[in-house]
Amino acid sequence: MKRTEKTQMDRRSFFKVTAAAGGGVLFSLQFVEEALGQGRGGATPPPSSPNNFIKVAADGTVTIVAKNPETGQGVRNMLPMMIADELDVDWKQVRLEQADLDDSKYTAQSSGGSTATPNAWIPMRQVGAGGRAMFVAAAAQQWGVPESELTTGSGKVTHAGSKRSVGYGELAAKVATMPSPDLAKVKLKDPSQYKIIGTRQPAYDIKAIVTGVPVFGVDVQLPNMLHACFEKCGVFGGKVVKANLDEIKKLPGVKHAFIVERPVLTDAVLPGEPGLENGIAIVAETWWHANSARKKLVVQWDEGPRANESSLGYQAKADELAKLPPQRTIRADGDADGAMKNAAKTVEASYSYPFIAHAPLEPQNATALFKDGKIEMWGNSQQPLRGRKLVSDTLGVPEKDITLHMVRAGGGFGRRLTNDYMVEAAHIAKQIPGVPVKLIWSREDDFRHDYYRPGGWQNIKAGLDSSGKLVAWKNHFLSFGDAPAEASQPIAFASSSAMGPTEFPQRFVPNYSLQASVQHLGIRTGALRAPSSNAFAFVIQSFLDEVAHAAGKDPAQFRLDLLASAPPVEAAPAGGGRGGFAPPGINPERMIGVMKLVMEKSGWGKNKYPKGTAQGIAFHFSHQGYFAEVAEVSVDAASKVKVNKFWLAGDIGSQIINLSGAENLAQGGVIDGMSELMNQEITVDKGRVVQGNYDKHGMMRINQAPPVIEVHFLKSTFSPTGLGEPSLPPVLPAIANAIFTATGKRLRQLPLSKAGMSWA
Repeated sequence: MKRTEKTQMDRRSFFKVTAAAGGGVLFSLQFVEEALGQGRGGATPPPSSPNNFIKVAADGTVTIVAKNPETGQGVRNMLPMMIADELDVDWKQVRLEQADLDDSKYTAQSSGGSTATPNAWIPMRQVGAGGRAMFVAAAAQQWGVPESELTTGSGKVTHAGSKRSVGYGELAAKVATMPSPDLAKVKLKDPSQYKIIGTRQPAYDIKAIVTGVPVFGVDVQLPNMLHACFEKCGVFGGKVVKANLDEIKKLPGVKHAFIVERPVLTDAVLPGEPGLENGIAIVAETWWHANSARKKLVVQWDEGPRANESSLGYQAKADELAKLPPQRTIRADGDADGAMKNAAKTVEASYSYPFIAHAPLEPQNATALFKDGKIEMWGNSQQPLRGRKLVSDTLGVPEKDITLHMVRAGGGFGRRLTNDYMVEAAHIAKQIPGVPVKLIWSREDDFRHDYYRPGGWQNIKAGLDSSGKLVAWKNHFLSFGDAPAEASQPIAFASSSAMGPTEFPQRFVPNYSLQASVQHLGIRTGALRAPSSNAFAFVIQSFLDEVAHAAGKDPAQFRLDLLASAPPVEAAPAGGGRGGFAPPGINPERMIGVMKLVMEKSGWGKNKYPKGTAQGIAFHFSHQGYFAEVAEVSVDAASKVKVNKFWLAGDIGSQIINLSGAENLAQGGVIDGMSELMNQEITVDKGRVVQGNYDKHGMMRINQAPPVIEVHFLKSTFSPTGLGEPSLPPVLPAIANAIFTATGKRLRQLPLSKAGMSWA
C-alpha cells in the first residue's frame, strides 16, 4: 500500500533537562503546533513552555507523567509506553503519575476525537529518544569513549569493548548539567527494536479499580468536605420563581440551600457550553442528606418557550420538511436528477435515528474549594483547559487563580467534553468560602441534563444502471439547527448534527446530491463516541445493502466494486474537514484492505446457515480509522436477536501501541454499538426529557453480548491514528443487514426495539 500521509515534527521542538530532587533528572518537551490539534475544530494550541515528563531517580526508578485525562481509553498507559520504549527502560521500572492541568507545561491535555495517538506518536517518542541520547552522551564522557560504541537497554548504558555498564540512576546527576539535544535530529528506534510499543500491558491502575481503591472523581475526599446536589428545571433554560428553601434549610444535615441564577438564553441554536444553568443548590454533611432534602423541594418554575417542544412535534415537523424543497444544498456533483430519470432501476428509503444519552457509569461530578479569591478543583473533564476557561468566564475568577487536579473518569464517551458540572461545583463552592464542596449528579440528572447525540432523518434515493452499477445518489438530510432567511447563508446546525460534503459515498458516485433542512431544537446536543458517524453509518451502510440487493449483487462485492472506482482524493476543505481533523474522505485502498481481511476471517459467502441465521457486513471511515465488520446473527420467531459472532478488521496505521488496550477499545465499540442499535432512545415531552435511568435507555447485558468478538488489525504504512471511535459505527449496520438477510425484514428506524426486536 502506497504511503500518502506523513507526520512531521517542527524543528523548533526541543528537549531540556533540569535537576530533580534526590539526585534525579527531569525531562521536558516543547510540543509543536501541528502535532497538537485536538480535532474539535478549535484553534491549534500555541507551543508551551518546557514541561516535565520523565523523572529518573538515583536508584534507577523512572516516573513518567501521563499528561492527558484518562476516561477509560487507556491513554494513561499509551503515552508513557511511547516514552519508555524510546528511553530504553523496562516497563516494570516505570511508575506513572497523572499530570494536573497546566498549559504552561502540558500543551493540549485533552481526551476526545481519537486524537491522542496521532498527536503524540512523534513527540512522545522524541521525549524518550532524547533522554536516551543524553544518558549515552553522559556515559561516553565519563568513560572517554565514542558514543557510537555504546548501547542501551533496561535503563543502562553498556560499552561492550570494556564490558562496562552504568545505570541511568547513576548518571542522573551528570545528565542534569548537560545541554539538551535537538529533538528534530534525535534518532528514533526502528520498529523492529520496540520492546514496549506493540506489547500487551494491563491498565496501570486496573488493580486499584477492581479492588475498590478510590481512583475516580466521585471518590475524592477532602478534610471538612461538604456534599452538594443541584436541582435544575426539567426544561432547558427554565428558571426558579420561588421555592420552599426555608423548610429545606431546617432538614437534617443541610448546611446551605440557595437559588442559582444565570442570564436567560436566546432562542437561537443552543450554545455548546452554556456554563451555569438556573437551579437550586443544596449543600449538606453528606450527599445522602443533600439528596434526601432535594426530594422535599417544592419549586415553581418559569419554564419558558421550550416547554412546548416534544418528540412528536419534532417528527411532525420532519414529515413536513420532507415534503418541502430542501433549505440548503450541501453538495452537488454531476446531475443527480437527470441520472435518476435515466436509471434502469431506482431504490428509495427513509431512515431515522433518535436522540441518545451518553450514560457513563460514573455520573457527572466535581469537587471545588474557593479560598482567598482562588479556586482549587478536582475533576474528570475530557477538555480540562476549556473547563477551566468556562469556570473563569462564568465566575469571574482569573484562569491563573484556578487549579485543576485531573482525576480518572468512569467513562466519558464525549459527555465530559462539556464542563457544566465543573462550573456548578465551582459556583456552589464560591458561595461557601474556605470549605471544599463535592457536587455529584444523580443518575436522573445525568440522563435529563445531557448533551444528547442528535436525532435525524435521511430520505435517500439511488439510481442503478442496467449493469447494476450505482450511478446516482440523492439525500434530503433532516436535522436540527437554524436556517437563516438569506439563502446565501449556511445552516447553523445544532452541535454534532451536521452532515458534511465529504460523507461517503460522495466521490464514489458520479451524480451525487446532498441537501439539508433543519428545525429548531430546545434540548442540548453534543458529541457522542464517533460523533455523527455513529448514526450516519447505520443509514448509509444499511441503504447500500438495500441497493446491493436491488442490483442482485453480493453486498460485500458490491461495496468492493464501489470502492474500486478509486476517485482522486480531494484537497482538504478549509478548516480541515468535518470536525476539524478528518481527512476529506475515504482512502479506497485502505478500506478495500480491511474489507478483504474481514471477509477472509469471517468466511464471508462460504458458510451455509440455517433459516433465521445470516451474516451482515458494513464499513465506515471515522476519525481517521478504517473498519469493516461482519456480524453473524440469529433471529427467532419472537424477533429475539442473538449475535453469535462478530468480526472486526481495522486499519489505524503502522503501529498498535498497546495491543490489549486496542482490542479492548475495538470490542467495547461493538458493545456500545449494540446498545445504541437495540434499546437506546431519548424522547422529549413538554420540553422535558422522559427517560431518567438505564431501565428506559438500555445498556447491553453480559449474557446478550456476542460470545466471540474477533479483532484483526491490518498494518499499513500510514502514521498511527486513534481507536476510541472508529470501531463503533459499522456495528449497527452490520447487525441490521444480517437481520435483513436472515428474516427479509429491512429495519430503517432506530432503536430496533421500536420494530418489536429485542436481544435474546
